[in-house]
Amino acid sequence: MHAQPMETSPESPRQLHKFGGSSLASPDCYRRVVDVLTAHASQQDLIVVSAAGKTTNQLIMWLAQLDKDGRVAHETLQTVRAFQQDLIENLVDGETKQQLVDALYADIATIASLGDKGVSENDKAYVQGFGEVWSARLLAQLLKQHQRAAVMLDSRQCLRAERAAQPEVDRGASWPLLQNQLSQHSDTHVVITGFMAQNQAGETVLLGRNGSDYSATVLGALAGVSRVTIWSDVAGVYSADPRHVDNACLLPLIRLDEAGELARLAAPVLHSRTLQPVAQSATDLTLRCTQAPDSGSTRIERVLATGRGAKIITALDEVSLLQFDVARGQDFQAIKQELSRILSQLKVQPLATDYQDDQYRILLAFTTEVVALVMAQIQDAGLSAELKLREGFTMVAAVGAGVVNNPVHCHGFYQQLKSQPVEFISESASGLSMVAILRQVHTQALVASLHDALFQAQRRIGLVLVGKGNIGTRWLSLFADQKAHLEKRHGKEVSLISVVDSRNQWLDFAGIDATQVLEGFDERCEPYFDDEWLTRLLNHPYDDVIVLDVTASASLAYLYPRLAEHGFHLISANKEAGAAPAEQYHAIQQAFSKTGRHWLYNATVGAGLPINYAVQDLRESGDTIVALSGIFSGTLSWLFLQFSGEVPFSVLLEQAWQQGLTEPDPRDDLSGADVVRKLVILAREAGMSLEPEQVKVESLVPKSLADLSLDAFLDHAHQMDEQLQERLDKAHKNRSVLRYVARLNADGKAQVSLETLPSEHPLAHLLPCDNVFAIESQWYRENPLVIRGPGAGRDVTAGAIQSDLNRLISRLH
Repeated sequence: MHAQPMETSPESPRQLHKFGGSSLASPDCYRRVVDVLTAHASQQDLIVVSAAGKTTNQLIMWLAQLDKDGRVAHETLQTVRAFQQDLIENLVDGETKQQLVDALYADIATIASLGDKGVSENDKAYVQGFGEVWSARLLAQLLKQHQRAAVMLDSRQCLRAERAAQPEVDRGASWPLLQNQLSQHSDTHVVITGFMAQNQAGETVLLGRNGSDYSATVLGALAGVSRVTIWSDVAGVYSADPRHVDNACLLPLIRLDEAGELARLAAPVLHSRTLQPVAQSATDLTLRCTQAPDSGSTRIERVLATGRGAKIITALDEVSLLQFDVARGQDFQAIKQELSRILSQLKVQPLATDYQDDQYRILLAFTTEVVALVMAQIQDAGLSAELKLREGFTMVAAVGAGVVNNPVHCHGFYQQLKSQPVEFISESASGLSMVAILRQVHTQALVASLHDALFQAQRRIGLVLVGKGNIGTRWLSLFADQKAHLEKRHGKEVSLISVVDSRNQWLDFAGIDATQVLEGFDERCEPYFDDEWLTRLLNHPYDDVIVLDVTASASLAYLYPRLAEHGFHLISANKEAGAAPAEQYHAIQQAFSKTGRHWLYNATVGAGLPINYAVQDLRESGDTIVALSGIFSGTLSWLFLQFSGEVPFSVLLEQAWQQGLTEPDPRDDLSGADVVRKLVILAREAGMSLEPEQVKVESLVPKSLADLSLDAFLDHAHQMDEQLQERLDKAHKNRSVLRYVARLNADGKAQVSLETLPSEHPLAHLLPCDNVFAIESQWYRENPLVIRGPGAGRDVTAGAIQSDLNRLISRLH
């Protein structure tokens, strides 16, 4: 397996986080946002906020009440003030609290004075923007209170737009203004108001429906951030509305064009304008849940892989039809073209279209929100057709790249609708959706039945095992025992489709019986050269393919980015990638992140112990890890627990190698190389920067044995015995023991070495093969978090692979 390392361009470290009104609806919500930013944001990340809770709606209500009942309007404004003041009182300490309250009262007085003199259209826009100002001002102060540098920025200082039905930000005029603001605040959270821009006259321009999300992606594109994350009260895009469909699944990845189609169909999770800056820049977009940030997310993927069918069932309850009846003798095709031109000028797309050429009739479906505007524009155009508005319709749609070409999904869609009052069914010109317009029906029940009909078939997952040595052989046995339970637990079909060793590959897309691999491999395998085994997998028929790397191959680790690019997930017991030079390691991480694929590698450290998961959990919970230490090699743990002086060390080494407790070449253990890799992997998982060459290493392999063949080394391993026996005797005289220990101290110094420890030391009393990991962090500084258990052997390592497999399958929807 030979491949060259891939070159990657570095990503911008800056990201942007956008929080909606529901994420700022109470003091607890604000505190949760600070926790999210502490765990998931770098200090230089930008933040965009909406108005807290229902603030904007109440300001709109106040504007509407001014001409009707001044007393009621006054009460509404005082309700707004009381809500905002309550947020300040509950969140801010010290002198700043009164400063914020004073600023709030000044703003309320300004709003009230506008109401006294009569409110212009410019005043109305100005008033509606105060909610965002209050949110940004309060969040910036709260972050500073939590020792995070922050400053508020009013978006009207950097975004330029002119009033229109759907205002568009002038990016050319806005870019230098934003860059000037950001240059003044490096390594500082800039908390920016959403929803607003300013025109050339210096007036407030509101960016309309979903304006805060739109301004967030525009600002992200202008600032050149690597990712925009929209935080709300839902984790992302689901296969159906999870409030109404119990078995709806969160989709970890959808294509940009699929997201655009959902937005066109008025799905509430995204608006088409929000996606425009993403489509026109290198910025990634992710949707996550503020209340449960680790419950999953949806990433909007720019890469257009081949689609295989529907992913989402969506519905809309309030739909209206515009019906055009063209007189016989008129140019029907010319009227269709003119109608298309009018809609293009309006920048409005119908939900669905039905051209009935034989009847000279056109049906266009729109949301009730825009139908009146569209109808007025068409009437003004003077089309030679009778125009009729028809109300009382609903819509259901199946969305996903390739859906119109998927015979199973098409059949299921039509079958579920055959007894329904369907007006018409259309396929989108893009091929991304099938849309049915119905006379008003109960859409919740219909969506649930469509979801079951289209998605009830089991998802098919193919497994590729690379390496069939000690661990691979044990995993095959374990998988054979667990396959039925795995499929039942996850409701998915899981098949072994390929087994690969260093020279040959057995490939069968129909599935391979894991119990027959060892007997049948030589008969069924075919030789391959370089990465040919990988290219043979590319035409697989499975929904997902997971590669299990149980080798110690550095050349295979170089292929990891290509695995991600081809859409494969990866589970690794191979430490070469995790302990590779930082450039290669980050390129691999980036490749899996960009493609939305998963790379799990808990088996690389501690075998079956959940050490990587524990470190991830601490970091994602807001803790900071400062030091790591312990016994990271189950092999060396076993050897030095057994090494009492009665049996030569070389004999014990031979036993460990025969039992599969060592690396394929035990010098990887004895040289400290394996421990170094584990320390580097764990340090990187903990957020520390550590290169293998930075670790001071004591090797137990004499120089005379370092370059021998494996067989020759084992034959001459007795040359180690005398020196190790002397060290053991010296330790015994001092009532001490020998242990091979890894340490990464708070000062950044790292070493792995054979240490002499007092017999009462915690690392002296272990069971054979035990690993011990001591984690010192801000939360566990005085009393480190200790994880202990068996860390070597084919059984526990194969079990760790199976555990990662179970975890990964649970993430696939």
